Amino acid sequence: MVSAASPSRRGPPNRPELHLRIGRSRCPSALPGGRSAWSRVLCPAVRPGVFPAAVADMGRRGGVNWVLEVAALVTSACLAGVCGDEFSVLRSPQSVVFRDGSWPIPGERIPDVAALTMGFSVEEDLPWPGLAVGDLFHRPRATVLVTVKGVDKLTLPVKKISYPIENAVPFSLDSVANAIHTLFSEETPVVLQLAPSEERVYMVGKANSVFEDLSVTLRQLRNRLFQDNSILSSLPLNSLSRNNEVDLLFLSELQVLRDITSLLARHKHLAKDHSPDLYSLELSGLEEIGKRYGEDSQQFKDASQILVDSLQKFADEMFNLYGGNAVVEVVAVKTFNSPLTRKSRSILQSSQSTTENPYNLAYQYNYNYSVIFNIILWMMIGLALAVIVISYNLWNMDPGYDSIIYRMTNQKIRMD
Repeated sequence: MVSAASPSRRGPPNRPELHLRIGRSRCPSALPGGRSAWSRVLCPAVRPGVFPAAVADMGRRGGVNWVLEVAALVTSACLAGVCGDEFSVLRSPQSVVFRDGSWPIPGERIPDVAALTMGFSVEEDLPWPGLAVGDLFHRPRATVLVTVKGVDKLTLPVKKISYPIENAVPFSLDSVANAIHTLFSEETPVVLQLAPSEERVYMVGKANSVFEDLSVTLRQLRNRLFQDNSILSSLPLNSLSRNNEVDLLFLSELQVLRDITSLLARHKHLAKDHSPDLYSLELSGLEEIGKRYGEDSQQFKDASQILVDSLQKFADEMFNLYGGNAVVEVVAVKTFNSPLTRKSRSILQSSQSTTENPYNLAYQYNYNYSVIFNIILWMMIGLALAVIVISYNLWNMDPGYDSIIYRMTNQKIRMD
């Protein structure tokens, strides 16, 4: 948004100040006639010495065109700041193809990406070139999505594929979980959605028996850390402390990752069935460490490195448990743009609030219309052709030697 503020106090009286607001950053600069402030105040995505010459050249032109050109230049330069969050693919089978590129993915369409990778249909088409059409007959047996709050980018291995996230809003995989529960209700799917710090857990299918001993409350997580086989005995804490509640919350989330793989390893037969599994985990311990110590602190840096190592190990173990047929994705989000709200309708709302259609137009077709239409059309055509062929053959059938009824009738006549 480009808006002109009041005249500056230090400059000449006829020299207004222009503020270019892009995302969360605000970059002031001077209009033509004064010294450009680009050499002193820059956006986070703009490097010094790159754009001042171009801006000065456009400043000499003056007028509204100069403002529009500066806005376009800064918008393209600060695109990395707007799309700072990241969607990464750690492991994926050959049947799921993610293309290398920097195409931004809308934050609200991340559940649709998870559904398409598992072979499910979505209500709206996804015009995102990052996901290519893979093998339709060999879909992954599991999809693992880990959401990390408090950081917009993780220093993951080079082999991973990452895409910037545009408009990072809270999302949920409830639609994918409902699709699995509906289509594979008679089989043994494993659906686990867990947010340890919020004590929020959702299990469907065999997940209730597999992860029965999984720690889900804060008290259980704390007690689990001080057991003999916890990560405290094998994980280098560096600057983190065992006596700090914030550090223990972060370490308890890493303990959950290890417990999931260890509990699933006891039930390997569930990873080899034909029903797909879904794992959705939300980790916010790193965000609490950033609030407690600051993002420039040594504790935050050590926690980020420990989290990266733990996520990579978790991805490799889940990928191996499913025989190389699992998709492991990580969403790194600094902060969500807006809270997740559930739309509701008041029971006191009038049922006749909507006006009748004065033109008697037909209702809007949904995305299943073309599928149902083709099924019914070709079935009717096939039945019609079958009736015609059968009728023709019955009409022209020779009963003289082909039918056993007529042969037995003729023999009976001869015997008489």
